[in-house]
Amino acid sequence: MKVRRIIRNLVPVVAGFLLLGAPATFSKHLIAAAQSPEDNNLRAEIMNKALNKSQFKNVQVSVANGVANLTGTVDTFYWKQEADKRVHRTKGVKAVDNEIEVAGPEISDQQLGQKLATAIAYDRVGYGTTPFNAITVSVNNGVVTLGGTAYGPVDADSAVAVAENMKGVKDVINNISVDPVSPMDDQIRRAVYRAVYGFPSLNRYAINPAQPIRISVQNGNVTLFGVVDNQGDKDAAGIRANTVPGVFKVTNDLQVASQPQEK
Repeated sequence: MKVRRIIRNLVPVVAGFLLLGAPATFSKHLIAAAQSPEDNNLRAEIMNKALNKSQFKNVQVSVANGVANLTGTVDTFYWKQEADKRVHRTKGVKAVDNEIEVAGPEISDQQLGQKLATAIAYDRVGYGTTPFNAITVSVNNGVVTLGGTAYGPVDADSAVAVAENMKGVKDVINNISVDPVSPMDDQIRRAVYRAVYGFPSLNRYAINPAQPIRISVQNGNVTLFGVVDNQGDKDAAGIRANTVPGVFKVTNDLQVASQPQEK
């Protein structure tokens, strides 16, 4: 009876403290102390099954009223996302508050952007779609934004996976547009590829498996992306693309290596 009286007296004090703005860490400790047996069992389920991989060794879990709070660190953004998915799939979890931090190496945005752009450029080499992907990369305080266009959803998803698994990336924003499915556009892509890369002054660019001249096609509209050695190569690529039957318009966004990048 004395214990019950103490608990009853504590309830309004704790409630008042929380309403007056208790520090977040203290509030979490109070919540943790009040966890029900169901919450404790759910926490054990999460730790022993959902997050039982070595990649989650530095992740901590607390559960209150079926809401799982995740804190701690992981090596890459992929594992932060994976922790979220695994916990969401755990029976009994109502919501997930994912406060995990990505503890990758310190690397400048410029270095990270260059490294990631190269990795994505070579990502789908050998699958036949590389020259038709024009995916852009920008980095701000470790947050990566992917843009541009991809030939198909597989290529877009693969680029996102490359970014999520790269150490140093804190978050990934996917703004990649996937080209619409079109047999006519596929025919134009192949024809533009042959016209551009088959031209004597341009075929040396095909030596690089990441092929710096990218050909994006949507509804007969062709856009050329990438970097070429000189203005003559840029002009030649645009002219060659314009000779392909069925092409409505060619936008030549190729950059010349010796010139400042256009904005």
